[in-house]
Amino acid sequence: MAGRVSPQTRPRGRHALRSRAFADELVRDAGLAPGTLVLDFGAGGGVITGALVAAGARVRAVELDAAALRQLHGRFAGDPRVEVVAADATGLRLPDEPFAVVANLPFAAGTAILRRLLGDPRVPLIQLDAIVEWGLAAKRTAVWPSTLLGCTWGSRFELRLVRRVPRGCFAPPPSVDAAVLRATRRAEPLVPPRQAAAYEALLRRAFAAQRPLDRILPRGAVHRAAHELGFDRHATARDLDARQWAGLYHRLHSPIRADTPR
Repeated sequence: MAGRVSPQTRPRGRHALRSRAFADELVRDAGLAPGTLVLDFGAGGGVITGALVAAGARVRAVELDAAALRQLHGRFAGDPRVEVVAADATGLRLPDEPFAVVANLPFAAGTAILRRLLGDPRVPLIQLDAIVEWGLAAKRTAVWPSTLLGCTWGSRFELRLVRRVPRGCFAPPPSVDAAVLRATRRAEPLVPPRQAAAYEALLRRAFAAQRPLDRILPRGAVHRAAHELGFDRHATARDLDARQWAGLYHRLHSPIRADTPR
């Protein structure tokens, strides 16, 4: 079994990958260039860290469990390509340089870790390939119904559900299947970083209202945007995908308001 951690010390929500071959495939599918700095959150015994090193990455193996940390230090001691970091992934200081993430995230902390990585436009994340609960991956990558987080993260990243990971791939098996969630930074964000706070405020307002957009935003602007962007005139927040939301935001914040007579 790859990277096994004792059941007596395993943190809540942790399920180790059984197969080194699967870890190798996960890293190969990520397609990262040699020399890329990669964070492996919840590194466990090092099955993904080892695959990343074999692919030429520089790795920070982040782990909180004492037994797993001993395994990591024993396996990678003296390897200059690996830095073992004893830390909670939800509070770790993130790198200042561009980096990627390839990891089997602890299920109990999956959303919290993704919020840190994808929610702040200042974080220099270039790509993420993370194993998370199936429901989490499906919800955040859904075109419809969309979600507040999906549309927020989608303004900066292309989000994809890459593959299903059956529960039998883990030890111990979780109660649900998992998935590989991929986030790839867009070459050009849909909303400029300096406008991220205003964009997210608009999303929060719309998703909290749970009413048709033309009842909470300028009606003329919404109706014209609906025609131009391809959504229903009486759509609610969840009916728009990330691109449509960005388009509506830009029309509402253009120098000439869409509802201004011309």
